[in-house]
Amino acid sequence: MKRLVSAFLAGAMALSLAACGGAASTSTVASSASASGSAAASETAASDLDYIKEKGKMVIGYTVYEPMNYTDADGNFTGFDTELATAVCEKLGVEPEFVEINWDTKVVELDAKSIDCIWNGMTLTDDIMANTATTKAYAKNAQVVVVKDDTDYSSTADLVGKTVVAEAGSAGEAAIEGDENLAQADYVSKSVQTDCLMEVAAGTADAAVLDLTLANAMIGEGTDYASLKIVDELNAEEYGVAFRKGSDTAAAVDAAFDELKADGTMQALADKYDLALAD
Repeated sequence: MKRLVSAFLAGAMALSLAACGGAASTSTVASSASASGSAAASETAASDLDYIKEKGKMVIGYTVYEPMNYTDADGNFTGFDTELATAVCEKLGVEPEFVEINWDTKVVELDAKSIDCIWNGMTLTDDIMANTATTKAYAKNAQVVVVKDDTDYSSTADLVGKTVVAEAGSAGEAAIEGDENLAQADYVSKSVQTDCLMEVAAGTADAAVLDLTLANAMIGEGTDYASLKIVDELNAEEYGVAFRKGSDTAAAVDAAFDELKADGTMQALADKYDLALAD
């Protein structure tokens, strides 16, 4: 389901949070009161987990990505990661605060403490694991090729010289760069994965490379993208959560994952959102 430049987001918009009672926001710029509170917590905290607990909230960076974090037809902010993160926060004794970020600047925002973690169907790449403190994998995924259903496709060789789109900084982008044939395509990056689907549906791109989890949720019969289909699976991967490098919060979340697996909560969420849990 996604890799790193600079620039911070501005502007704020309230979103409603479904089932679990946290608040969602699209702003990465904290209010002065919130900023001063965070600064005070940072000064007294013995560790990153203490810092989060002293604030009383975990600021969770996400992008709109169904079925992980999205707003449903009734206007509720929900998703597998939304519900899982809220359940974990309850175990840690803090409130979740969801903040929409630019995926390409996610590690910059994490290091700047605009957010406390990246929790949004994030692939555990070598780069992410080298630059952050990550949890163990909690869900399985893959990168897939999506085209119009009337397209003849036999392999990625058919896309040499064609227009292929993926989300900037994503695992899809990395898959394109790492495939001998796709590397010879006319690659165009988009800000979010849903934009990639729009381009293919409109005929302005020949194919998109994106997360299987999103593709399963958004294309095919009965969806807004009924004319699209999955034609190829490029590689298997796993999702995890990233905290600041050296953070002890990742281990605490791992412990919460173990409890939520043991009591059946994670499997129930996986069934609800049609996902496969990591082994």
